[in-house]
Amino acid sequence: MKSNSFLVEKISKYGFDITVDRLRSEAEKGGWSVPAVHDLQQSLAKSGKAVRPVKVIEICKPAYSGQMLELNDERIISVMMPCRISVYEKDDGKVYIALMDPAPMASGMPENVARVMKDASADTFGLVNTVSEN
Repeated sequence: MKSNSFLVEKISKYGFDITVDRLRSEAEKGGWSVPAVHDLQQSLAKSGKAVRPVKVIEICKPAYSGQMLELNDERIISVMMPCRISVYEKDDGKVYIALMDPAPMASGMPENVARVMKDASADTFGLVNTVSEN
C-alpha cells in the first residue's frame, strides 16, 4: 500500500473488471449510490492517447452528504463530492485501487463536517477493503 496523508493506494485481489463490479456492488449494498463510472482509458483513446485501464467510480451516500449540503456554511464541501474511487492497472499488470482519505483534512473543519468526513472515510475504506489485498 502506498499512501500519503490524503491519498491511499491498495492492490486489488481481483482483475480490473471484477474489481470495478465488486466495488459498485458493495457500495450499493452499503447504501451508496453510484452516479457515474468514468472510463478514462476510453476517453483518452478518443483523443488518440493510449493508457492502461483506468476507471473512476463516483459514489454518494445521502446520509452523509445531506448532513453537510443542508447547511449554508458547510455547502462549500460540495467541491469534494461525490466521493471517488479509482481503479487502474499499472505496468506490472496488477490492479490498484486509490482513494482520498478526507479524515486528515477534517481537522479545522466545523464539527459537523469533521464528523461526517471521518464517518464517510471509514465507510469508504470498508468498501475498498472488500477487494484489496491489504
